Amino acid sequence: MCYSAECKQQYNAYVEDFGANISLRDFYQLYLKRQQLPLMKIAKGMDANFEHPKNDKERAIHSLIAQYNAAQAAKMEQDLFAQRKRLADAERILLTKTTTKAENDQRIATDKIARLRGKLADLTRTDSKPRDNRIFPGHYAPVMIWENGGPVVKPMRYQCRPAGKPVIYDIKYPGLYNARRDNLEKFWKGQFGHTHGIMIVDTFYENVSRHAMEGRELGPDEKEQNVVLQFKPNPPHQMLVACLWSHWTAPGEDDLLSFAAITDEPPAEVAAAGHDRCIVPIKPDHVTEWLQPNGDLVRYQALLEDRDRPYYQHRLAA
Repeated sequence: MCYSAECKQQYNAYVEDFGANISLRDFYQLYLKRQQLPLMKIAKGMDANFEHPKNDKERAIHSLIAQYNAAQAAKMEQDLFAQRKRLADAERILLTKTTTKAENDQRIATDKIARLRGKLADLTRTDSKPRDNRIFPGHYAPVMIWENGGPVVKPMRYQCRPAGKPVIYDIKYPGLYNARRDNLEKFWKGQFGHTHGIMIVDTFYENVSRHAMEGRELGPDEKEQNVVLQFKPNPPHQMLVACLWSHWTAPGEDDLLSFAAITDEPPAEVAAAGHDRCIVPIKPDHVTEWLQPNGDLVRYQALLEDRDRPYYQHRLAA
């Protein structure tokens, strides 16, 4: 299902490799919207595009990011103060008597303090880490589409809400971050052959059952255990993942750009690792054609079939 991936958040890769333009207007609108909806998920790697702004639009986005980070830091400091007080109160009680509440408060406060310190450190660090580019369903990522005669990069939510569908689709169909190839001409008929995109991915992650990963049946008294596997192409290279996207609009609602990655039956090594789906990387020679769909579904199925087929190595995710 490609529940998570490390995608290329730095849009310069799209500019250098494909001559793409960057829709700074859409990036600005996204960051402006996050000021009102602070729970929106934008990867730190996307923020890094605007660390050294070069024009007025980038400076405006840089300012929005700085404001958001300052507000988040202030909230975390308040939460830290509250948890430190909770911990101190619990430890003071435990000096004289043992109570279940004090022990729980001590444990919970200690855990929360550690998590908050980690989040604060992440918020302020300037060095880049691979996890900065990792997205999950509901996160925003750069997606390359075709607009006004050329490739354009726009930020989109990794969970597609097809145009014309109600907002409740986000809850009713939480798996719409993936578009199954065997369903492209059915559920996805409004997007397949009409609105295609590309996301650059270095590596992806999947949830699998431990017994399936180990190639065995579940034991009679064994409970199913989930593990997360990281898959990387060998030889290492950036995969141009085929996507479908939608521009959703409704009266009185904010516009939404969202997308889904196309998945298909897995290659043998992914199936042997215990997973039943795999992303579909487009060959570089097919990118321009893929991005300019004209409704020829037979041709686009052929492009998906004539895909980049690397060998996927896997390991337990850290």
